[in-house]
Order: sequence, then structure tokens, then C-alpha cells
Amino acid sequence: MSSPLVNVNTVDEVNNLLNNNSSVYPHKIDYSSESNIYLNHTCLRIKDPKRSIDFYTNILNFKLISVKKFPEWKFDLYFLSLNHSLDEKDIFNTNGILELTHNYGTESMPDYEVNNGNDVSKGRGFGHICLTVFDIQKVQEELLAKNVSFKKRLEDGNQKDICFIYDPDLYWIELVCYGNRPNYKQENEVLITEDKGVFFNHTMLRVKDPLVSLKFYCNVLNMTLLEFKHHPNAKFTVYFLSYKTADDFTNPRRAKEGILELTHNWGTEDDETFSYHNGNTNPQGYGHTCVTLKNAEAICKSIEKVYEDIKWQPKWGEGGMKTIAFILDPDGYKVEIVNQKGV
Repeated sequence: MSSPLVNVNTVDEVNNLLNNNSSVYPHKIDYSSESNIYLNHTCLRIKDPKRSIDFYTNILNFKLISVKKFPEWKFDLYFLSLNHSLDEKDIFNTNGILELTHNYGTESMPDYEVNNGNDVSKGRGFGHICLTVFDIQKVQEELLAKNVSFKKRLEDGNQKDICFIYDPDLYWIELVCYGNRPNYKQENEVLITEDKGVFFNHTMLRVKDPLVSLKFYCNVLNMTLLEFKHHPNAKFTVYFLSYKTADDFTNPRRAKEGILELTHNWGTEDDETFSYHNGNTNPQGYGHTCVTLKNAEAICKSIEKVYEDIKWQPKWGEGGMKTIAFILDPDGYKVEIVNQKGV
């Protein structure tokens, strides 16, 4: 087990290790011209848009805020949010958007299945999206009454304050409690005693080498490590990153949106042949996360200048859509970079 991160216990210790390691992504990109940066959305491919939209809107209470059709490329994009006050003009100016991508014709293919990222035979990588709720017992009862399929109920396993459900394409959706948590003091959280609604809290990706991935997301994409937790019995660590917003992290991590969870299964960094499935090679499923900026082109050009070897698919101005770029993280996951004013 070569990663030094498994032996540290505080965020400051992690940051010190990152700052003292100059072997990968040693230079921090200058984002000083950006006031608010958003981890705007997560993209998942779906088989049948009617089925998926019904599930997310009627079962999980998302609002469909925009549909963008691209018949020339034979796909449509559906943008949803748990914040019902948002409308189409707000799509790229917030956290917590879910983008569902439908490639024309898949709904009529009886054998078509997406790769949910958790099947070893198809290739693991993407893990889940997570919604956080105030009263998780009540939410579980409501979902059971609606005949939602569960991967894990609250009473199953050791973690009694989380459950997992399946969406229509068998993507995993984690449900976590943020209200009246009995162990909030041990986890250095503020006690929340009132229902603040439901949050699209985070997207989880498995990573091979946490030091390399954290350096990428912190130095190249300017994210901040909020917290992490070792699970020594199961031999994995989870790292939670976010962008600083107006609340400046005063809200507990579970009552926020726009968080990225990186999961490291100990020992993968030692295997030269090991890799995760990025969701965009066959069989496809997970698409990307998206960062939105005031001046996305300038940031993309800065990254290109400092890190000539970083891979893009495509660079800014080179794809079919000239006003977006996709940068590849160390595991090959795509991160879309877009202007907050839209495409």
C-alpha cells in the first residue's frame, strides 16, 4: 500500500502532503478572476427518457427545467433540479443539476442496457449520485410505498443512516440523512434540527491513486478538500471536494450541493495494470461532471499553457460545439467546462 494518504487523519495533513509533492500537477491554475465556480451538473446516459423523467420528477421530486434537442447528432439532453425555483436561464449558474442524456433509438432496443458503473463484468468506475434528506426513515417509507427498488435499506448492513435505491437504468442513488444526526459532534458537524429540503449532494467516482486525483482536482480545477474518512475494515477512503460558494462552508457538508466524492480502494495505486471504466467507452453509462465559469475559455487556455500533456476531448473551440471543452482527469473521467451564461 504505497499511498501516504491512508496514514493521515486531518485535512491539513492531506493538504500538506499535496503541497509537498511536486511529482504531479505541481502548479496551481490561477482562478482569481472567477468569483463563483460551480460543480454544475452530472451527466448520466439513459435508455428511455419517458421512463426516467417520470421517475426523477414523480418519485424523487426533481423539476425538469430544460430540454435541449440535438437531432443533427441524434441525442437530447434533459436538465433537472431539486430546486423548483430555477428555470431555464439558471441552468449553468448553480450547483446540483442532473443532466440525463438520451441517444435516439435506445428505448426501442430490447437488449440495450447502460453501464451503471458498479458491475465488474461491464467495468466499474462511477459509483452513485447522492441525495441528502432531513428524515431518512420517513423518506424510505415513502419510497417503499411507491414500490421503488432498494439496493440497501436502512436496516441492512452496518451503516444505519444511509440507504441505496435504483433508478430505472439501475444507477445507484444513495440517500443520506442530514437532520438530527446522533453522531454529529464526532464528525464535527453543525446540528440541523429543521427540514431544509432535499439536496443533490454529491457524485461519487472511484479513483486509482488519490494523491494524483486530489492534485488534479485541487490544482488544475481549483476545488477544495472539505473532509475525508478512512474505512480501515473495508480498506477504502472517501474524499469530499467542493468549490467555495457564498456560504463559505458554514453549512454542514451533508446539507450542500455541488460536491464530488472520490473513493479510493486501498492498493489500486500499486497495480500498474489497474484502471477504472470512465463511462464513455463501451459499454457506456456515466458521462461527465461539469464545471461552469464566468470565462471558461480563459481558464481552459491557462490549463493548456501550464499543463501541455493534459488530455482534452475536445479542447475549447475544437469540437462540434465550439463553446465547451472536456478535460480528462487522471482516471479518464470527463469534466465538461462551460460558461455560466450557457453554451
